[in-house]
Amino acid sequence: MPSSTTPDEGDDLENCVLNFSDLDLKESHLISPSHSLKAELDGSVKKKYSFAKKKAFALFVRNKQVPAPPFDCKEKWWRCCQQLFADQTSIHRHVATQHGDEIYQQTTSILKQLTATLSASKSLMSTDKKSPLKDYLTPCPEVSAWLPDASCCSSDELMRSQGSEEGEVLLYYCYCDLEDPHWVCAWQTALCQCLHLTGKVRIATEGINGTVGGSKMATRLYVEAMLSCPLFKDYLCKNDFKSSKGGAHCFPELRVGVFEEIVPMGISPSKISYKKPGIHLSPGEFHKEVEKLLSRANEEQSDTILLDCRNFYESKIGRFQGCLAPDIRKFSYFPSYIDKNLDVFRQKRVLMYCTGGIRCERGSAYLRAKGVCKEVFQLKGGIHKYLEEFPDGFYKGKLFVFDERYALAYNNAVVSECSYCGALWDQYKLCSTPQCRQLVLTCYACRGQGFTACCVMCQDKGSRQASGPTQDSFKEECECTAQRPRIPREQHVQLPMSPEPGPEASDAGEAGRHF
Repeated sequence: MPSSTTPDEGDDLENCVLNFSDLDLKESHLISPSHSLKAELDGSVKKKYSFAKKKAFALFVRNKQVPAPPFDCKEKWWRCCQQLFADQTSIHRHVATQHGDEIYQQTTSILKQLTATLSASKSLMSTDKKSPLKDYLTPCPEVSAWLPDASCCSSDELMRSQGSEEGEVLLYYCYCDLEDPHWVCAWQTALCQCLHLTGKVRIATEGINGTVGGSKMATRLYVEAMLSCPLFKDYLCKNDFKSSKGGAHCFPELRVGVFEEIVPMGISPSKISYKKPGIHLSPGEFHKEVEKLLSRANEEQSDTILLDCRNFYESKIGRFQGCLAPDIRKFSYFPSYIDKNLDVFRQKRVLMYCTGGIRCERGSAYLRAKGVCKEVFQLKGGIHKYLEEFPDGFYKGKLFVFDERYALAYNNAVVSECSYCGALWDQYKLCSTPQCRQLVLTCYACRGQGFTACCVMCQDKGSRQASGPTQDSFKEECECTAQRPRIPREQHVQLPMSPEPGPEASDAGEAGRHF
């Protein structure tokens, strides 16, 4: 594991300091190292904390840079959190006040790299004590081999999908033991910035989980870099990357960070390990199992449950026929849902599925650990891979995705309704009330009548705020979501089956949904 190397993240530290020397980054309340981090760092590296902090800030701001509109005389603008900034002062203020956590994470990664480099470069430092900073920043040849050779293509080719549909989005994950996730975090940041990719990458000691978008040239180079990386080449193959039409414009920014879990189930990997999942079924094998399940729809008792591991707003617009879709808002609620409904799964064969397969890895391991099921299976590659082989199979409706596209269409089925008039509708929009971040299904006709909020309460709130002062604060959920049971209890142990998905039930008072 090359933990003693420092990846090249673009401009060297001196240049970052020069370019951002006018920044006031000394406010400890915005970004400050934890006590454990301070204790972990070598004394010499502590002195470089301000440099690492400025570098992290500079890299973050640079990643938000976008071309200025043709009518503007300025050379560059910045886009962040779905806002455009036309001057450095405003983007600096925004990043300092709204993205302190990301800056701190990147600062931590840089400092850990400095610590590792310091231990490997003591002999060199002793010969040139006048310029220790230069020693820290000397690129390691081994690290440069981990970044793709982009000399074969121009910047225009790498950025071709910035505002069009010419690019693609990659979805992948890899469970494997990583000794130094902070090193991987810095490498991934450099890799994505080099290729002008946006998206989200989560890294932990248990592996990596990524969704990135860019030009097809950039995503091809990204896959090649991942497959050639010594940390992942024995675990990943080309088929593990799910692709769809899109590009860098599908994500507002690039976010790379180190977490305890690569998918947030809320349970430490040391307690529920990815190494004890359910039995993986290929899309073809899973298709046969669902076919067999639906053919027994009229039987009084079935020993098989088709379980959707996603959130309610995902399964609302698309799901497998005959599935049990828990009415939960977050995957971190899934373990509690299982605990509360163990009798539903007792002595059953469980077929689990999710978007790309990653949630099933930990979810199936949790269900198996309860020891109540006959067998636990999971769809390898998730719905993504199933729809590639069976676009007109047993999955009906759209596939929800966590980016600005919201959903992908593989078939013409519409299984959800407009929240206001009940007409068939499956296109999500954000609630029109600025303080609410909920998704709402409202058709063109209802939107034309002004019904653009997720509920009546939000609609009224939005009307009042429109005539009052502007507010910049955001809430995670509104009152209508708070009314939803956090951990629903299933009312029926036997799973009702039907060959076709029935009409959508109302969210109000819904404990769990059977389709």
